[in-house]
Amino acid sequence: MVIYSNINLMESFIKVVEKKIRDSIELKKIQIIDNSFKHRGHKSFSKDKFHLKIIIDSKYLKSLNKIQAHKKVMKILEKELKNKIHALEIKIN
Repeated sequence: MVIYSNINLMESFIKVVEKKIRDSIELKKIQIIDNSFKHRGHKSFSKDKFHLKIIIDSKYLKSLNKIQAHKKVMKILEKELKNKIHALEIKIN
């Protein structure tokens, strides 16, 4: 039962992250992958924080240089990065 609850929390959190990005950036497609399970054995692993990979298809972000595009996404997720995201991998297509 706890696993089901954690899955619902994860899905809910990922929906929040997706909405924040969609509301802030013009994009064609976004994919958010939870890779937290890959980091379970790490010393700094916390079950309350996520390891996310975000793939964004956006002409706007693609028009920026890589650092600017990543900073833009990180600024949007500033609160989540402080509280719920331990690691974030960003790919812009």
